[in-house]
Amino acid sequence: MAKVKTTLSIDEDLMRQVRIRAARTHRSQSDVLESALREGLGVIERIRAKAGLSEDEALDVATSVVHEIRSEGSRKRKR
Repeated sequence: MAKVKTTLSIDEDLMRQVRIRAARTHRSQSDVLESALREGLGVIERIRAKAGLSEDEALDVATSVVHEIRSEGSRKRKR
């Protein structure tokens, strides 16, 4: 499969986890990110299919969950 070079803005803590996992598994950071994306997208697709949601509805649900998780993390860091 062809690779595409891209630039992303990723939370520092998340990227630290990527670097650690890459080092522990002797894989590149790109491989770790690609695997995580594939796994996450697969989970979302299975949930979408089971719940009978349209792609737009599933995207809305996923976006809500991400925002909720981010706000929880933000609240924890402020403490």
